[in-house]
Amino acid sequence: MLKIANAPVSWGVLEFELQGETLLYGQVLDEIQETGYSGTELGDWGFMPTEPAELKRQLQSRGLELVGGFVPVTLVDRSAHNVGETTALRMARLLAEVGGENALIVLADNNGSVAERTNNAGRIKPEHGLTEGQWKVFAEGVSSIAEAVYAETQLRLVFHHHCAGYVETPAEVEMLLSLTDATRVGLCLDTGHYRFGGGDPVVAVETYAHRIWHVHFKDSQPEIAARSRSKGWDYFQSVKEGIFCELGKGEIDFPAVIEALQDVGFERWIVVEQDVLPGMGTPKESALRNRNYLRSLGLL
Repeated sequence: MLKIANAPVSWGVLEFELQGETLLYGQVLDEIQETGYSGTELGDWGFMPTEPAELKRQLQSRGLELVGGFVPVTLVDRSAHNVGETTALRMARLLAEVGGENALIVLADNNGSVAERTNNAGRIKPEHGLTEGQWKVFAEGVSSIAEAVYAETQLRLVFHHHCAGYVETPAEVEMLLSLTDATRVGLCLDTGHYRFGGGDPVVAVETYAHRIWHVHFKDSQPEIAARSRSKGWDYFQSVKEGIFCELGKGEIDFPAVIEALQDVGFERWIVVEQDVLPGMGTPKESALRNRNYLRSLGLL
């Protein structure tokens, strides 16, 4: 049975420093529950209560589980690794106490912070990538944070590949996984980012079945992707234009993805994410349509 969660990012609560007001956490949690989801990720640190008993009370009153927390780190910069480890451990302690042993740290690059990667999201070429030495530093950062989190909390860590970061394309995902320990570092497969980055999510499931410990369901709109590439939009413009549309309205073959996940015995959380910038759209209505779409595919 695949478990379905949503996340504050679907309500415009992003890890990026952007203009615009976001909703209060109580309304977001209410709407996640009201639209039929059974879990949530944490969102930005401080968006939800960080005192374990209060956070647990807020979630339990709505019948929600805490499934993970997102930690962005400038992994290509060795001097950022210690701060990243401290940040990840702070979140891991909260996740362990509130979400239990199955909650995950969702580690990512500091996406959107490097102009070359942000400006070329969806059309990354090899010359935009890391050097051999930079890959070594990047992977060492991922590994050291994963080891520290496990040593203190026994929680596992997944890496979230992401457009506008240094791990976007299928080749970059493959490189990172080849440089990290399969027992400590898993993959958060994000279907929308993987597709916009040039890959096929079904192939990813089949290829990395043993490393996929967390899944984000996000769709990718092919006409907008084509326009982004032809007009040279940056990542944020692509998001604003709706590259990550509601589930079933883009090009991701979700029935095939679900079948592939079931074939490989995936039994962890699927988190619906429809990235929106603050003030865009009607999050609750989109969340409900996304949940109804998944129900139509047999995910109750």
